[in-house]
Amino acid sequence: MFIGFYGASVILTYIGLAFAVVGMVFAFKGFIPASIMCLVLSGVCDMFDGTVARACKRTDEEKKFGIQIDSLVDTVSFGVFPVIIGICMGFTSKINIVIYVIYILAAVIRLAYFNVLTEEKSLFSKKKKENVTYYHGLPVTSIAIILPFTYNILIFLSDAIFIKAYPLVMLASAILFVLNIKIKKPAGLWYVICSILAAIEIAIILAAIK
Repeated sequence: MFIGFYGASVILTYIGLAFAVVGMVFAFKGFIPASIMCLVLSGVCDMFDGTVARACKRTDEEKKFGIQIDSLVDTVSFGVFPVIIGICMGFTSKINIVIYVIYILAAVIRLAYFNVLTEEKSLFSKKKKENVTYYHGLPVTSIAIILPFTYNILIFLSDAIFIKAYPLVMLASAILFVLNIKIKKPAGLWYVICSILAAIEIAIILAAIK
């Protein structure tokens, strides 16, 4: 009845996008803490969607769709969403706008490059089995951990420090997205650590709200 795929292999990706959209609404309404928590939850969904997808029996078409939909969702959730949070917090100076442009451009370039590498790896794996254990550049999804910790600066330190830290963190992240460095892919323990960090970030924000 509808085009696209809607099975278990992509359900977490869709849920992550839903968190991002709800988070944007919170940001527009001025509920920044709730928006930041949505960013964290979107990141958690992204962290496990690949594991869920690989556990599902998929056709080649479903695998290709998964690659494309994951990058498109990442563009919204971890490219556009953080910029909207910054704008809604009032960071709209000329330098901030330039940083936002650089950030989204770097995120899109990295995601497109990742898709190219994934397709090449898929073609290569049919001829020779290879297990890639590293990323090229910092994954865009890492902003779901980096930005909430930056936001916690506002909770523990002064507004003046946070105002300077937010755009600098976004600029540094943008550079790392496209920097030609190798970053080891997370293993099983890393998922546990990231889940704990996500829980800590949410707990700190909730405590600050109370």
